[in-house]
Amino acid sequence: MNKRLFISSMVFIFIIEIAMLVIFVLQKAENSQDAVAVNEVVHSVQENWHAIGQYKDRTGLEYTVLDNKGQVLYRSRDGISESINQAVLNRDTILDIKIKEKISGKIIIYNESAQEIQVWKQKAVIIIISAITVQFILCALYFIYIKRTIISPFSNLKDFARRIAGGNLDVPLEMDRQNIFGAFTESFDIMRSELKRAQLAEAEANASKKELVAKLSHDIKTPVASIKAVSELGAALADRDRDKENYTNIINKAGQIDALVTNLFTATLDELKQLSVVPSVIESKELKEMLQCSDYFGYASVPEVPVCLLQADRLRLQQVFDNIFANSYKYADTKINVHFLSASKNFKIIIEDYGGGIKEEELPLIKEKFRRGSNSEGIGGAGLGLFISDYFMKEMGGGLVVENWENGLKVTVRIPLA
Repeated sequence: MNKRLFISSMVFIFIIEIAMLVIFVLQKAENSQDAVAVNEVVHSVQENWHAIGQYKDRTGLEYTVLDNKGQVLYRSRDGISESINQAVLNRDTILDIKIKEKISGKIIIYNESAQEIQVWKQKAVIIIISAITVQFILCALYFIYIKRTIISPFSNLKDFARRIAGGNLDVPLEMDRQNIFGAFTESFDIMRSELKRAQLAEAEANASKKELVAKLSHDIKTPVASIKAVSELGAALADRDRDKENYTNIINKAGQIDALVTNLFTATLDELKQLSVVPSVIESKELKEMLQCSDYFGYASVPEVPVCLLQADRLRLQQVFDNIFANSYKYADTKINVHFLSASKNFKIIIEDYGGGIKEEELPLIKEKFRRGSNSEGIGGAGLGLFISDYFMKEMGGGLVVENWENGLKVTVRIPLA
């Protein structure tokens, strides 16, 4: 809806409402009667006074004829004043009927102006109510327009920024040119692509470093082993104590070098120590919102969550669900089952897809750093999602179990009860 058109429509309707209210307030009932018609009625009644019961009015006015006792002698129609008191309340015209200069009765000429103004006011009220209704509908439509073009896109941008901050760079941000954030969404997705490229480059660099360390370790360990073996032989053949002592020192130092090289070879990166995990008590109903937030494509139908209290870190738990759903999107791209199971000390969230799973021999290694299944060939990724998720769950006192089921892969997230 065009903003100018909306504002113009609202102003126009508002002016109509004000005008109708002003007219409604200022409108007054007219009490005047047509003098000519009134005289004509009076003369007609006086001429037909003795046959008033058979009298037929031809003037078009509504009136009632009373005798001196207040009895109704003639009435043009039902519903009009039948007594002097009613006539006074309705502001009717009351005149005497004189026969031979003697007052023989009264004629009450009905004042229709009050009824007409009442009808007009009812119409005015209907018009005002209709205008207010139109205003309400326009406001509702404009709110829907604002929600669709501003609120919802902004909420999507906020969720996208949260996923980026959590390290989830796999799900793109769909660009919608129909709202004012269209250009921003494209820029944000370019940023996501660049961050993902940088993340992959970093992962490749880390892998290269590990490979280099492995090669250097192997190259160093071989001559060190030779030095150690020769020194042991020399110590065994030496005759002097001084020579044996020197060979022993060489053997000890070679052993130290071998231990250092072994440590260097088996050492892993310590980047996870920088990610703090602070569990707190949360309500289980929050899990449904977390799961729906992670299910960007709407592949899963999340059932109602059993009521209980959990000990978990909201931010890190959300990252765990993000990683699980992102992996399912990339490697399975099927519908997703979500189940809940409450035990004595733990609460389990079971997430299943229909992608066929991975090889059984790969399951024990799939949570290791930089490990990916054979089904990941040709699909981007660094092999850190499950490793990080497993680390987070262990820090919360829970766990992460990855296994196959008959139709695909099943991931069980175990959270301790508070």
